Amino acid sequence: MVTIRKFKPDDYAGVKSIYQQGIDMGDATFQHQTPEWLDWNKSKLEACRLVAVEDTDVIGWAALSTVSGLCVFKGIAEVSLYISDKTQGQGVGHTLLSALICCSEKQGLWTLQSGIFPENKASLALHKKNGFREVGIREKMGAMQDGTWRDVVFMERRSRVTGI
Repeated sequence: MVTIRKFKPDDYAGVKSIYQQGIDMGDATFQHQTPEWLDWNKSKLEACRLVAVEDTDVIGWAALSTVSGLCVFKGIAEVSLYISDKTQGQGVGHTLLSALICCSEKQGLWTLQSGIFPENKASLALHKKNGFREVGIREKMGAMQDGTWRDVVFMERRSRVTGI
């Protein structure tokens, strides 16, 4: 049985391993190596750090990052969501993203945004299923480590309960 719960620092080894799987897949992130704990911890909001756990194993994680230091953007956050290779396609991502949305609304966040490579069809479908809409394509947003430039589908979800 899968349980969604708050992230604990001891979970970072599992989070880092799953993050590395996303990097290795090639269609999940521009990152070419996983951050060390202090850097990851600094880059994510304290609230809304969640893990999906089966037995005692972390099989997915979700967290939010700020998009700007300007006070007018305090209600907007960027989604990070990664699911273990072994459990993709089993509904874990949907459960985790749904919980993240609920958590974000309790924190007063009114917009969640996500940048997804167009080739990552599963992530695009997951976000759409959870109320995100495609805002547009950001062409050649960044280059991979091998120098290949990649487009990113920019998606957002406006809360129906917060910031309206």
